Amino acid sequence: MLQLSSYKPQGQEVEIFKSAADNHLPVLIKGPTGCGKTRFVEHMANQLGRSLYTVACHDDLTATDLIGRHLIAGDGTHWQDGPLTRAVREGGICYLDEIVEARKDTTVVLHPLTDHRRLLPVDRTGELIEAHPEFMLVISYNPGYQNLLKGLKPSTRQRFVALEFDYPCASLEEEIVCTESGIDRPRAQQLIALGADLRRLKDHDLEEGASTRLLIYAAKLMQSSLSAREACLVSLAQPLSDDRETLKAMDRLIQSYF
Repeated sequence: MLQLSSYKPQGQEVEIFKSAADNHLPVLIKGPTGCGKTRFVEHMANQLGRSLYTVACHDDLTATDLIGRHLIAGDGTHWQDGPLTRAVREGGICYLDEIVEARKDTTVVLHPLTDHRRLLPVDRTGELIEAHPEFMLVISYNPGYQNLLKGLKPSTRQRFVALEFDYPCASLEEEIVCTESGIDRPRAQQLIALGADLRRLKDHDLEEGASTRLLIYAAKLMQSSLSAREACLVSLAQPLSDDRETLKAMDRLIQSYF
């Protein structure tokens, strides 16, 4: 079981997730990078008392990585369940983070688990595993990264209950930054205002805005030995852009706050 993870709700997402779990429904969470999707899933696993198997999806992720494989040992070969199979057998939550990064043929194996059947075929062993009553499938992605080559197929999307996440409102984000970093309220307020200005640059000079995660990083560095400006440069400006002119513009913006 995970250690207790703090999470501050933005709306009815906790109630919706619990209702989906009670009704054996899979959940899709969409939202920008660093807005709290993974923290939310960790929180809900603790709330529901279920094991959490998290998989960071990538281009080379195969169905075998999820389901399992035969391994060769000194006494012969034996089967090792993958994270999806373990969650299906044990009644845990399998969380596939950034699902659009996985290969299309990988996501197909999820389909029998996301309808009334709740079955996982394991071709290598010939098993057809019926999901434990407490098994739950959760996937997430950032809609801003979707394109024609990397998108979630409608046939997959329509199998999930969907929750849309965004960055918290200013007052809640301030509370989160203070709680996570221990920074004082006045400086937290400055950081939140700076973050809001950086987010307004999204789709103009920046591909992504400053996430809540990055604001927490900046606050933690400000609490240590770094000046506010240096903390913001390395935590907010540099991770968001490589363009020199954009970096100069962000530096000027940072200096206007600190």
